[in-house]
Amino acid sequence: MDALFQGLSLDYLAACDYAKTGKTWQVFLPASSLVKAAERLRVADWHLEDVLALDCAEGFVVTYHFAHFDKPGRVAIRVLAPHDAPNVPSISHVFDGALWHERETRDFHGVIFEGHPNLIPLLLDPDMADCFPLRKEPKSRAKTREMLEVGEVVYCRPSFTLMTPDAPAEGQESGGPAATA
Repeated sequence: MDALFQGLSLDYLAACDYAKTGKTWQVFLPASSLVKAAERLRVADWHLEDVLALDCAEGFVVTYHFAHFDKPGRVAIRVLAPHDAPNVPSISHVFDGALWHERETRDFHGVIFEGHPNLIPLLLDPDMADCFPLRKEPKSRAKTREMLEVGEVVYCRPSFTLMTPDAPAEGQESGGPAATA
């Protein structure tokens, strides 16, 4: 699996407990690496299962699930899109199946898939095209690390803190009462 992502700009790579999460790997990467990662998975005969978004405190976590017919396992590629500009590149030119999934994610969360050839409402009435029913109120958004399994971290960019616990409050040591969540 590491070879598929070698040379790409990664933020986070973790092995997951398949029995617990339904995934063997999860990868966070910057939006600029998404298309290249999708192309590599396609060449290696992985197929796209779905695209979805989670509205978290830090932004929209856009997730792409991939599986392989001949190799066991499932991979989640994740990209963080900020609430004020939820834009990620479309992978519909790499995986035709993304056409439908990206439109559905746009309908319900408002994520814009740049380069999508037909990003019009799929399931919602066009008059409701900008209501985004799965967006949460800011006070209702949980932190990403509370929503997703951390997994066994293989790599984490030092500046990537999305999946790491909060730093202890000033004057407290890690592991103290204020540091546990």
